[in-house]
Amino acid sequence: MRRARLPAAHPARGAGADDVRGADRYALRGGARPARPAVTGYDTLARLVTPPAAPIDAHGDWTAAETAVGVRLPDDYKWLVATYGWGEFCDFLYLHTPFGVSRYNGVEWQSAHATESADLGGERYPYPLYPAPGGLLVWGTTMDADRLCWLTEGEPEEWPVVLWTSEGWYETHRTGAAAFIESWTGGRVRSRLLGAPEPDLAPWFNTFRPRADRCLRLSEGPLPHDERLRRLRAALAPTTDRGTWRSTYDESGQDHFATLDADWLLTYDNPHPHQIRIAFPPEDAERVRRRLYGAAELMGCRVLEVTTAAGTTLETWDTVTDEDE
Repeated sequence: MRRARLPAAHPARGAGADDVRGADRYALRGGARPARPAVTGYDTLARLVTPPAAPIDAHGDWTAAETAVGVRLPDDYKWLVATYGWGEFCDFLYLHTPFGVSRYNGVEWQSAHATESADLGGERYPYPLYPAPGGLLVWGTTMDADRLCWLTEGEPEEWPVVLWTSEGWYETHRTGAAAFIESWTGGRVRSRLLGAPEPDLAPWFNTFRPRADRCLRLSEGPLPHDERLRRLRAALAPTTDRGTWRSTYDESGQDHFATLDADWLLTYDNPHPHQIRIAFPPEDAERVRRRLYGAAELMGCRVLEVTTAAGTTLETWDTVTDEDE
C-alpha cells in the first residue's frame, strides 16, 4: 500500500477531500454547513468486512468512557467498537476502542506539543486542540502513524472525520467513523493523503489479540516457487489472499495470506531468505507446528532453523522467549 504523492506545487499544508481552515471551515458555497448523509445502518460494512467472532476490547462501561473524555461518543462508533473491537482493517487502518488496558489503545484528545501553543493562527494547527472547545478527538490511526479524528463541533452524530498525517498534512471528510471506514475499505474514499486498499483483494479485519510469532527457514527444494506456494496453501486450506509483493530489482518477493478456519497470519518469503513466517494465537502452537512441518515436507523442503520474528534462533519450536510475552 502506497501513500499517494501530493502535488509539489500545492501551497497549503492541508490537502484533499474538504480543506477548510480556521473560522472559514464551514464557509463553503455561501457559508452553509455542508449536509451530512443520514446514518441508516451499518450492515453494508459488516457485509463488506467480516467482523471477528470474538472482538478484542469491544465491551465496557460507555458512561465511564464518555466521562473520561468529557463528551458523548457517536452511536456509529459504539457499533464499530462492539462489532469489530480493537484491531486493523486491511493491515493499515487501526480502530481504537476506549476499553482494555493496552497503552496502544484508547480514545484521546489531540493536543499541541508541550513546547507549542495550540493557537498558532490556523497555520500549524488549523483545528481547535484540547482543551479548546470543539477540538480533535482521536479514534484511530494508520500504519503510517496518521491520526483519524473527529472534529467535535455540534452533535456527535454530525462530527466529521479529520485525517491528520504524521507529516502535518490534513483533510476533512464529511462523514462519520463507520461510513468513513466502509467507504475506505470499499475503495471509494477520495484522498490525497490516505493509501488505498489493494483493489484486487477482499477487505479484512484482524483483531489485536495476543499472538506468537515463528519463522521457519527452509531449504530451497526441487520445486519452482509457484508450486511450493500452491502446496503450502493447500496444506493450510482454506486460506485467503492478503496481498503480494515482488521486487523490481531481483527475484525476491512475499506472498501474504491467512487461514480461514483459524486466526493464523502468514507470509511466504522467497528466495532471500526462503522462509515461512506465521503469527498465531499461542494456544494453537502445537497445531501450527504440525501443519507447518507437514506443509514444508509437501513443498519438498527441509526446515533448517526455527526463529522468532526478530530472528532469534530457537532450540525448539515451543521455546518461550521475551518476544512471546
